[in-house]
Amino acid sequence: MNSGDLAIDQSNRQPVGGARLADYLALLKPRVMSLVVFTALVGLMLAPGSLHPFVAVMALVCIAVGAGASGAINMWYDADIDGQMLRTCDRPIPRGHVKPRSALIFGTVLSFVSVLAMAALVNLLSATLLAVTIAFYVFIYTMWLKRRTPQNIVIGGAAGAFPPMIGWAAASGDISLASIALFAIIFVWTPPHFWALALYRADDYRNVGVPMLPVVAGKAATRRQILLYSIVLLPVTLSPVALGVCGLIYGVGAGVFGLIFLALAFQIWHAGDDDEGDKPARRLFGYSIFYLFALFALMLGERLAGLQTLGVAF
Repeated sequence: MNSGDLAIDQSNRQPVGGARLADYLALLKPRVMSLVVFTALVGLMLAPGSLHPFVAVMALVCIAVGAGASGAINMWYDADIDGQMLRTCDRPIPRGHVKPRSALIFGTVLSFVSVLAMAALVNLLSATLLAVTIAFYVFIYTMWLKRRTPQNIVIGGAAGAFPPMIGWAAASGDISLASIALFAIIFVWTPPHFWALALYRADDYRNVGVPMLPVVAGKAATRRQILLYSIVLLPVTLSPVALGVCGLIYGVGAGVFGLIFLALAFQIWHAGDDDEGDKPARRLFGYSIFYLFALFALMLGERLAGLQTLGVAF
């Protein structure tokens, strides 16, 4: 059983009374989308070259729609397990507010619209990267990796790391080492971020048969992996400075925030397997969201301080 086409038990759900606009907006995973759009904006602003403000806005809209579309397809495919997990049981499909087939059509149409609009309004490279991102999230992560391997987040994290590279390609028309560095920051950040969540949601994943690392390898092994990735993450976040795309303000801020991230990872490493041991994981998960936002906000703020180098021509 691995398709959202499965009939969902509605015995204790709200009855279907026609999907509302809010239900379809929820399918787009707006909280995830907001971080995707922000990192894409930073990539666009850091890139060399100029882009008309209208084209820049359209690029961000296309990225937002593409991210939301892949989220909707993910909810269609995972509808069978979403209804059994505390974290996801209130999503529109498990609650019976949106039919699985409607979510699939909605996500598929938006996927094609976002990619075609990006190709027509921005450039072919950014459209290609957007298409790769959607396909990677849907086919590689959701349909292939998520239910088969504890490395699902490690490999699948690439989907969430593409947006700043897409923004860079939209403004510059190319892929550079600097845009790859932005990709690498999110790629290395993703495993400790999600494994922290998985530590205190392990029972949820175990009950639905998703082989997250704490379920397959145990919490002790997961805590070690979180620490290892956190150690690697710190120098990766400083790579934009080494490449000259960011300066001292970002470098100092990234170093301070990174040391805090590392300290929280050490707390997890020392924690036990009981409920008290889950508290450091909750702290790291919450901080990790702020941390990624803060890194990219520092990049953007530093670039805005030098208006002559903006990638968007005002």
